[in-house]
Amino acid sequence: MKRHIPQWLFPSKIIPVTPWRSNNYWVSKPSTIFILVVGLWLFGTGEAFLISANSGVSPWTVFAQGISVQTGLSIGWATFFSGIGVLALWIPLKQKPGLGTVLNIIIISIALEVMSNILPTPTSDVLQVIQILVGIAIVGLGSGFYLTCHMGPGPRDGLMTRIHLLTGLPVGRVRLFIEISVLTIGWLLGGQVGLGTVLFGVLIGYSVATWLKIVGKITKK
Repeated sequence: MKRHIPQWLFPSKIIPVTPWRSNNYWVSKPSTIFILVVGLWLFGTGEAFLISANSGVSPWTVFAQGISVQTGLSIGWATFFSGIGVLALWIPLKQKPGLGTVLNIIIISIALEVMSNILPTPTSDVLQVIQILVGIAIVGLGSGFYLTCHMGPGPRDGLMTRIHLLTGLPVGRVRLFIEISVLTIGWLLGGQVGLGTVLFGVLIGYSVATWLKIVGKITKK
């Protein structure tokens, strides 16, 4: 007998159109702004779960940690300034930001700063892995909310898509090059690379796509 597999288990290949989707990068209804803020806070909280697990973090957070080590800045401020630096690269590329771009830098940085100081550090390898997986799931959930708001890409996503459009290189190849570059620089600066980094790299795509599928399913009329 063939077993039926729920459709929501298959990740989405697109960003679904939701009731809160904005048609303007800078102006939108309050519900959209609220969902955008919640999504970005969840994203930062998920990253904080990986930091507190103390076994390696995502490539961009490795980069922020490296900056933190070298400058003495907290992880939140290091993330904020790295976001501003990436946004500055948009200028020669003529990429246009939105309210979501600005809030991405601010809210994720605050969430990282606050939540990484609240969340516990696991006392065993099993709890460490669980915390990492929960963090990746929360990042995916946050992405499922903020990406569907359509109020401007985050600094890193905007850099990726603009390079893709200008060069014609496959978006996956551009993303891989950027991620490897910032991971290497961050590691050389003193950022933490480990199991969390590997699991994040392997699972984050599926996590984001799965939550996009669920969000699209829930909001479908």
